[in-house]
Amino acid sequence: QVQLVESGGGSVQTGGSLTLSCAASGSIKPMGWYRQAPGKQRELVASITRGGTTNYADSVKGRFTISRDNAKNTAYLQMSSLKAEETAVYYCATGFRYGTSRFVPSSWGQGTQVTVSS
Repeated sequence: QVQLVESGGGSVQTGGSLTLSCAASGSIKPMGWYRQAPGKQRELVASITRGGTTNYADSVKGRFTISRDNAKNTAYLQMSSLKAEETAVYYCATGFRYGTSRFVPSSWGQGTQVTVSS
């Protein structure tokens, strides 16, 4: 089973930017970034196929960009114009993409905290 390690989390002010990285121990399949805020369910933020086809939650379209470097077995999530309500633990996952948007995770990273303060 592939191991995933996220990095890049931290604290940022409202309107700021952060880039998260997810390094995999082996060749990665479709990737997804999720987040889970306190007291809320984990939600899919963005996903990307091995070929680079992306999909985003409506709430982050135009502000977040998911990308990947297959040679480095690494996926990224560039986040800009961050809002306080996007404070959460962000997780990367590898799994399967079906159609244009459905992503089914099979392996998870340990998560990285993103805190957005006003």
